[in-house]
Amino acid sequence: MDSPSRNVARYMASIADQYLPDFRVKLVYRTDRYGRGGDQVEFLKAGYPAIRVSEGHEDYTRQHQDLRSKGGVRYGDTLDGIDFRYLARVTAFNTVTMAAMANAPAPPAGVTTEGALATDTTVRWTQVPSAAGYRVHWRDTTAPRWQYARAVGDLDKAVIKNVVIDDWFFGVSAVSADGYESPVVFPGAAGSFERQAPQAAPAAK
Repeated sequence: MDSPSRNVARYMASIADQYLPDFRVKLVYRTDRYGRGGDQVEFLKAGYPAIRVSEGHEDYTRQHQDLRSKGGVRYGDTLDGIDFRYLARVTAFNTVTMAAMANAPAPPAGVTTEGALATDTTVRWTQVPSAAGYRVHWRDTTAPRWQYARAVGDLDKAVIKNVVIDDWFFGVSAVSADGYESPVVFPGAAGSFERQAPQAAPAAK
């Protein structure tokens, strides 16, 4: 299973590879860090794909602290603790991602795969407006990011020859005439970018 949120994260990492080669992105497949929570959690609860972009090297004297001094240590999030060059790179990271998504077609819907007891894998999807073509992606079942891709034109089906369905995960992205690509969609309801039903509140006891 592969959620749309994880495919947005992969999309962002690929965007960084392309436009921000000096900015290293590490994917962490968790909803959030232990003991913390962000706005993305509420989006997920409402049925929308969401991720959190955060600093990998945290200073716990700065974060989640009231402003104070204790034992010669200053606690709290203050202006002098901001790395403005890093902040500019994070801002650029978010900006180029939003620009790429805004120019890309919507992700395809209805992605399915077939290939049991066969040496080829068939991938199908529903075409979307403004897409000039589609790209089929696949990766090892243990790989964190998409490893291979094939442009297949303005179709709603592709047969990937000599790639056995048992050994790979598959997905499909939509591509605009000027080359902007949507995030990859994993087959089935779990991978769909169509809004999922909001999570029900736990029943009162």
